[in-house]
Amino acid sequence: MRSLSELVAPSKTAILVVDVQNDFCEPAGSAGKGGKDTSAAMAMIPALQRFLGAAREHGANVIFIQTIHEPSTDSAVWVGRRANPDAKNCLKGTWGAEFTGIAPRESEPVVIKHRYSAFLNTRLDSVLRTLKVENIVVLGVATNVCVESTARHGFMLDYHTVFVSDCSAAYDQAAHDMTLRTHQKHFGHVATSREIIDTWTATHSVAATA
Repeated sequence: MRSLSELVAPSKTAILVVDVQNDFCEPAGSAGKGGKDTSAAMAMIPALQRFLGAAREHGANVIFIQTIHEPSTDSAVWVGRRANPDAKNCLKGTWGAEFTGIAPRESEPVVIKHRYSAFLNTRLDSVLRTLKVENIVVLGVATNVCVESTARHGFMLDYHTVFVSDCSAAYDQAAHDMTLRTHQKHFGHVATSREIIDTWTATHSVAATA
């Protein structure tokens, strides 16, 4: 099994920021208005901001994943999965689809997705292959839905996968915890943002003195 330093080596790693968007995080977004508890999503934003700052400082690739829904991609099967088929979120061009507390830099790719997995019918795999990425570090909202779907799909495509526990959030703590346990057991590695940052710092220090 690879060490954490190997799994997050900046030159071979991409940080996938999944669905940190107003409709999923802000209390005034569609999830909050629909009765979901978005407090964990909002609470993890400061840790995510610090983590992205460190990732950029150490040269890791940062890729933003953005859900966009519109009539052309809202199939009957997709819409019909919901208890309320009329509920809408992350509509193209709306406040709800915008990122919460973070934003991509001009050089950082934004991958648009229309389903739970960020790999399904998107350019994500092509972007990762072009950047020569071997490891993906996944985080965002919701832990047990889009982040988990993306992490599992990435593992199936032979990417080493690290789930960042404190930069991900679900609307239910038990679901969050179970996803992390399942990922650690079957799909990859789970680490805190501090563990990864400390690994980057230690590796950089060693390289600087070599």
